[in-house]
Amino acid sequence: MKFRVRIPATTTNFGPGFDVLGMALNLYNEIEVTEDENKSSGCVIEIIGEGENSLPKDNTNILCKAMSKVFQVVGLRKIPSLKLKLFNRIPLASGLGSSAAARVGGMVAANYLCGNKLPKEKMLEIAAELEGHPDNVAPAIFGGLCISYSIGKEVKCVKIVPPQNLDQIVCVPDFELPTKKARKILPEQISRKAAVYNISRTALLIDAFVNKRYDLLSVATQDMLHQPFRKKFIPGFDNISANAIEHGALGVFLSGSGPSIMALSSSNRRKSGQIADCMRKVFKKHRIDSKTSILSADTQGAKII
Repeated sequence: MKFRVRIPATTTNFGPGFDVLGMALNLYNEIEVTEDENKSSGCVIEIIGEGENSLPKDNTNILCKAMSKVFQVVGLRKIPSLKLKLFNRIPLASGLGSSAAARVGGMVAANYLCGNKLPKEKMLEIAAELEGHPDNVAPAIFGGLCISYSIGKEVKCVKIVPPQNLDQIVCVPDFELPTKKARKILPEQISRKAAVYNISRTALLIDAFVNKRYDLLSVATQDMLHQPFRKKFIPGFDNISANAIEHGALGVFLSGSGPSIMALSSSNRRKSGQIADCMRKVFKKHRIDSKTSILSADTQGAKII
């Protein structure tokens, strides 16, 4: 048996929606899965692209661990031996959900090998447990814009089909910011003022997407919970945000925990290109190379192709 899994990158938080909001993007990793008849069990991995010289190529890879978790939940007694060829296009430790893509991709592949016994809702619970938070894995599984929440120990999400006439301009600086480091800097407690500030803007953001009130996005993407602390790791963040807005961006925010910066724009490639250029130029003033991509929302999530 031979098949491929395609998994989208994800951007999360959108400013105020900390650990709650996430959207799938049309930037994809792919996994080519082949059953290996020459081995008794386990995974042999080949990596092309991001992480090819740094990620493990055996059962210690988080993708293989996610597969093993699905096999365990399904009750598969004999673990198949597999050759996995990873086509990694999502930058590592960049705030674009590379670890979520690996885990979700492994789970979708394992579930397919088991006859798709697990529904997406169960996959979300497992993936959120492995990842530690649901905001990346939810859109990676379901696609679209996902609002994650929990009831007791149950993790759930609501999917909103995002508007297709918005460009997501992502600027990825040439350095990594591990999620653990970005979480460690956050305060344990917040003020009532900060809580109300973010609640109001998260509600506003949902209205902006659902009713296409793009005039609200510049305010709706503001945040007091995490960006004021995390931006210290990203030279020029405030200047990049201001310059992007001056060039027509509708809203600017950290993608996930960073260091990537996301700008929203109406689907005008000329304008989006100008926004991308100005973001790179500000990073360059700080002697940091960066790459930009003009993306759009993915509405399907991870799937077999």
